[in-house]
Amino acid sequence: MKIKTFIVGPLQTNCYLVYDEGSSKGVLIDPASCEKEIKDFIESNGIEVLYILNTHGHGDHIKGNSFFGFPILIHELDEECLRDPAKNLSFDPEWSSGSMKAEKKLKDGDVIEVGSLRLEVIYTPGHTPGGISVKCGSVLFSGDTLFFEGVGRTDLPGGSYETLKKSIKKKLFTLPGETRVLPGHGPETTIAHEKKYNPFMD
Repeated sequence: MKIKTFIVGPLQTNCYLVYDEGSSKGVLIDPASCEKEIKDFIESNGIEVLYILNTHGHGDHIKGNSFFGFPILIHELDEECLRDPAKNLSFDPEWSSGSMKAEKKLKDGDVIEVGSLRLEVIYTPGHTPGGISVKCGSVLFSGDTLFFEGVGRTDLPGGSYETLKKSIKKKLFTLPGETRVLPGHGPETTIAHEKKYNPFMD
């Protein structure tokens, strides 16, 4: 598995291009803006992107969806965010159009196959009703659920701190300690580090 990280958009969102080096098939996680740099990397490396995978429906994670045009995967409870600027908190109808809809609405336990890679959907609500994390081997893409010594905001519509805390403790903290955590914003971390040092999990 190869991972290329792009930090894009006004909120410095981590967009991840994950691909199978053998087959050159890949998935684009949370394209936050219309970045030519990402498009050029995909084309110059001959990567066949099968899907866009949105960890949740906020504007700072989905804004580039229509620019890239790959089939979109998102949890069923956040799918309406693709078309509703009020729900994705962008309030910008210019890019949140009715033509944006999910190729597949994800559920907990779904597996997305990309070449030889298997990406497992872990339902982790709390930041949004349909927030997910995605596990691929020993790597976890945690979206805005779990950050380096932090957690996603829960004061936005649909957020719940108690739900988020439960998602992290019951779903993510049961993973092996050496699991790399690649969040939606900020530096990477590990499950072991967050179990020991994350102040929001006391």
